[in-house]
Amino acid sequence: MNMPSALALKLRSFTDLSEEEALVIEALHKRRRRFVVGQDVVSQGLCDQNAYILASGWACCYKILEDGQRQIVDFKIPGDFLGLRSILFKVSDHSVEPVTDIEAIQIAPNDIIEAVSNTPKLAVAILWAMSRDEAMLVEHLVGLGRRDAAQRVAHFFLELGVRLSLVGLASKDGYFCGLTQYLLADALGLTAVHVNRTLRQLREDGLLTFRDGLVSFDNYQRLVSFAQFDAGYMDAKEPFFD
Repeated sequence: MNMPSALALKLRSFTDLSEEEALVIEALHKRRRRFVVGQDVVSQGLCDQNAYILASGWACCYKILEDGQRQIVDFKIPGDFLGLRSILFKVSDHSVEPVTDIEAIQIAPNDIIEAVSNTPKLAVAILWAMSRDEAMLVEHLVGLGRRDAAQRVAHFFLELGVRLSLVGLASKDGYFCGLTQYLLADALGLTAVHVNRTLRQLREDGLLTFRDGLVSFDNYQRLVSFAQFDAGYMDAKEPFFD
């Protein structure tokens, strides 16, 4: 029996999926494409683009300002939609770029329309996933405006841990993270030097270590308390408490 896709695993954290609904999800996974680092999957300002489901690897969503500056607004992990708004809006309002080589499932507008029309419960589950993404963006704005650097970085890694746990890619020990300190700095409104200094502080305080692409929770409970992290905004519970 084939293993369920990352998208199915994520949606099952919201609702039980019938065999029919699971088959509809798997049927979406018929057009697989590979993208390398730096190759846009979705491009800001273009029309009539496809959306994707990220099957493996990591990607970022970003916007480019008129003066050429870039702002990363989100990171995507397996099971996430890429550029879903690009098939709803006339013009894509952001770009999506791999930060590791990725495999993505191409979805045409008719694929989504057919899937949600035939399985209303799946439509609600997809709406849940989109609402959850919006809630995370709101939380990121709060972090940028009101959390100090150490809390911001800690909160970010805790959120990633919860997200990855839903698709079987994180444990209480930690997880692989495909992000560089420069990418973290871009997304968190810090400089790379400040991120490096903050990570050293968290490590020396016995809370979290990020080294060689691996995030280790040195003391998960203390880290949650320090970051004032409550996974309720993701409609989830902290998965790693004893």
